[in-house]
Formats: sequence, C-alpha cells, structure tokens
Amino acid sequence: MTSPAPVVLVFLDPAFPAGRLADASQPQLLATDQGATRGDGIFETMLAVGGNVRKLQAHLDRLAGSALVLDLVIPAEELWRAAIETGVTEHRATHPAPTAAEDELVVKLVATRGAEGTDSPTCWVQVSPVGAAGRRQRETGIDVILLDRGYDSDVAERAPWLLLGAKTLSYAVNMAALRHARKQGADDVIFTSSDGRVLEGPTSTVLLAHLETSDDGEGGTRTVRRLITPQLDSGILPGTSQGALFTAAKAAGWELGYGPLEPQDLLDADAVWLISSIRLLAPVNHIDGKEIGTPALQKQLTAELNALYAGIQ
Repeated sequence: MTSPAPVVLVFLDPAFPAGRLADASQPQLLATDQGATRGDGIFETMLAVGGNVRKLQAHLDRLAGSALVLDLVIPAEELWRAAIETGVTEHRATHPAPTAAEDELVVKLVATRGAEGTDSPTCWVQVSPVGAAGRRQRETGIDVILLDRGYDSDVAERAPWLLLGAKTLSYAVNMAALRHARKQGADDVIFTSSDGRVLEGPTSTVLLAHLETSDDGEGGTRTVRRLITPQLDSGILPGTSQGALFTAAKAAGWELGYGPLEPQDLLDADAVWLISSIRLLAPVNHIDGKEIGTPALQKQLTAELNALYAGIQ
C-alpha cells in the first residue's frame, strides 16, 4: 500500500496573520461545515514551481469572482497571499523535492460557507506534490470522449443560479464524468451542450489549433497559426491558463479565436489540448476513438506552446 502524499494545511485565522498551520493527519473540519454537507463553497488550484506560484493574481481574482457569485464573504487577498507563502515554504522545508525538475506543488485555496448556524466561512490553503498521472499526461497525451452536459449554451445567462461560471466545490458531476470516461477506456472528457456546442473539460479548458499556409505576396508562403477556445459566454469557467497562454501566444504571432465550436471543429483541428493549471497542456490524441491531427505536428505545436507557457509567471 502506497503512503499518502505529504500535505501541508494552513487555515486563514484572524489570530494568525500568516495563517495557522494544522496537522493534515488529524480531523480539522466540523462535520456540520456546509462545504462538506452541501458542497457550498469555492476553490482554486494553482501550480508552484520552484516555490513560485504561477498566475497567482489571476487565481485570486477568479476566487473573488466566484465568491461574489455565491454571495460568500471571504478574507482579504493579502491574507490569502500570506497563507499561501506559509504553506509553500513549509512544504518545501519539510518535504523537499528529490530533484529540481520535480519541485512542483499543487496549491489549493478553499473557502466554504462554514458550519451551519454560523456566519463565518472556513478557509484554508492546501499544499501537496503534483501527481505522477498529471506529469505523464503532459508528455504522452490523452484520449477523450464527448459527453452531453445536458444544458444548452445559453443557460448560464438564462439561469445564473446554476453557477456555471463559478469554481464551486460542487464537483460531483465532473468527477462522475471522469469515472464514466475511464470505464470507457478514455482518460478525460470534453463536455458539449445540448445544442451541439463544445464547452470544456471537467477540470480543464479546451484549446485547438489550425495551421493555414497562404501566399505571402512575394513569391513565397506564410503559415498562420491560429489558437481557438470555446466562447466564454457559453456557461464555461474562464480558464486562467488559457487566458495566460493566449496573451503569450498573441505576442508570439499566433492569431486567436473564440468559438462557437462544434464537435466537428475538434476533429478537423491540427491539434487539440486540454489545458489546466496543474496538468498544463495535455495533447488530445483521440476523441471518441478518432485520431486528431498527426502525431508529429501535434508534438511540434505542443513544444512551441509549452515554451510560451514556461515564461508565464
């Protein structure tokens, strides 16, 4: 039996400005906490490389946005920053990575509505190592299946109480989708809407690339690289990794686009990825058993985008 990954917990506590370290091997959450009983809360997951948390401000901004959607009052940004620093520093000091290449940590921020009958949220930072599966999928790619989410692409505007644009703790459906995919022999899922639009993965954002060659007007040719993601107003979570990569790609000369996308657009793409903060760019090898692009081109484009992403802080 394998040992559990080492975890560091830091609770945001008014009596501890830098956060209160807690023993992750001991019970810490009340059984009446509404995060546990109702999934009533929010979270963010970030990657720390060499002790530096990537896209920290973007994640804190999205955490604040999710809190606003849920009418949840959470601690000030500077308290989160202090607790994050405490957690990352403690983990690297007590559980140093074997090599510099493995010095990657998952930094998770959680805020629940707190115990029933109180008006006090429960907030903490959780720090743990990046799992081997995520590292492997960055390199080998993944096979995915398409699943109908059961909503049309306009539902987020029509029914905001569904909280589709917030990163909530209510992930039971997403986890069920991943279990279903694995029973079908796949690694992951891309959700579609009931009206046939491409949405997102259970824990990731969808990206696709098209390469187009045209006459450059001087007797030669030019290749246009276009990076496309689904429309953000279709009830999907705005991806911090997608946003950061789009900024870097635009500076490098890529053209950018936002859906609407249909499943056939994925099958016609030169490359497709699922991108998230921890797994980073996971190339999609097959969708519903159909090969996407060509392995050589996929590898080339993945390397190019990974190089751009490596410069993101």
